[in-house]
Amino acid sequence: MPNHLAAIRFWLALVALLVFTLVIVGGATRLTESGLSIVEWKPVTGVLPPLSDNAWQAEFEKYQTIPQYAQRNLGMSLSDFKAIYWWEWTHRLLGRVVGAAFLIPFLWFLWRGWVGPRLRLHLWGIFGLGALQGAVGWWMVASGLADRTEVSQYRLATHLLLASLILAALIWTRVRLRSPTDPAVHPRIRTSAAVLLGLVLVQIYLGALVAGLRAGLVYNTWPLIDGAFIPDANRLWFDVPLWRNFFENALTVQFNHRMMAYFLWICAVAHAIDTWVTMKRGPVVANALVIALAVTFQATIGVATLLEQFDPGIALLHQASAMLVLAFVVGRIARLTPVRADARISPPLPVPSRR
Repeated sequence: MPNHLAAIRFWLALVALLVFTLVIVGGATRLTESGLSIVEWKPVTGVLPPLSDNAWQAEFEKYQTIPQYAQRNLGMSLSDFKAIYWWEWTHRLLGRVVGAAFLIPFLWFLWRGWVGPRLRLHLWGIFGLGALQGAVGWWMVASGLADRTEVSQYRLATHLLLASLILAALIWTRVRLRSPTDPAVHPRIRTSAAVLLGLVLVQIYLGALVAGLRAGLVYNTWPLIDGAFIPDANRLWFDVPLWRNFFENALTVQFNHRMMAYFLWICAVAHAIDTWVTMKRGPVVANALVIALAVTFQATIGVATLLEQFDPGIALLHQASAMLVLAFVVGRIARLTPVRADARISPPLPVPSRR
């Protein structure tokens, strides 16, 4: 592999790792209910935290004006406020670090002439998604500053889904820069892998709805939910219009998340068995088995999270394993998809560097 492509692959792997870390820190921010502690969006000046007692007091007084303080944290001490402030500040700072870690090397690669036209398009698209994610993050926070004590579950789910798409795009682009390709596989295997990716993204979205509604804090039994494997329809679909139950009814949201987990697990195991029967052995088969095991682990941690009523450590492991499952599935599809000469995202030969 040409040296410049190896450098770009390393850079994309590093940025993907930073995005993964950002998602986990975001999860911790959510679990500690720290997300509304900073009530202003200051993309530049917000890099610096309060540096004096007066500055800390001013930030605390701003927080005291929102409903979350009045209804949940009334009487909170300044020390307690600092604890939640640092989580949100770290989350926002890490978002800025991710942006810089992407843009600065990218511009340098462009200047050196290492990025071909198609790859350039992919990378600018990822940068655009990252910029959009910053705006969506503030859009999410703003939903909890006026009439609510927490952010909107709709916006939280959008925020997490967009982060997942950014991570997927980074992994896809990195893998597609490879030189060797996997052996030809039956189109059915590629199709089922693509179905797995769609199911994983839907499940991540449903999980964010569960978190946004705090639905994991109720119905903490398994395999039964509300006393049955399939709850009474009158409790699942009591809200009108009907579609609101999918997003605002805690029972329905948790039930859907459970059912999707079962379906995803069945599909992952079926995909692994099909690959094994079709190809017998090799890295493609091993990769399918890894994905099936990862989905099994993720489902197991999901059950533990529910039964423990969202123990922070287990809940973060659940979110981290979801991102790992996503990474495995995206990487698999990227490796299984043939690279046509007219669809390369990098030049077949090294591009001479500029002097």
